[in-house]
Amino acid sequence: QVQLVESGGGLVQAGGSLRLSCTIISGQYQSSFGMGWFRQAPGKGREFVATINWNGASTDYTDSVKGRFTISRDHQKNTLYLQMNSLKPEDTAVYYCARTSNVGSGSRWDYEYAYWGQGTQVTVSS
Repeated sequence: QVQLVESGGGLVQAGGSLRLSCTIISGQYQSSFGMGWFRQAPGKGREFVATINWNGASTDYTDSVKGRFTISRDHQKNTLYLQMNSLKPEDTAVYYCARTSNVGSGSRWDYEYAYWGQGTQVTVSS
């Protein structure tokens, strides 16, 4: 059973930064799969944020976070990261990391993700 554990959320003022971490616990060959971050704001559906392929060479972002957020991964630590800079109140949401079913590539589509973390709250005050 693959377990994903997120950390790093919190309360920050607009313009500030946070770094989210997602550690993959258990399971072999996790480095072979794409991974991603999604978020869900109150009263809204789950939204794609960023994704990364197995070796980190390919990344993709939703337009609203391009230039502000950076997704990365460390295979030795079995950890996925999301560096969030220049945060805005509209970034307030519960952020989820996830691992795809795809060997190799990442994905923008939540139905291509097999495992999800429990979520971490990010609140940006104006």
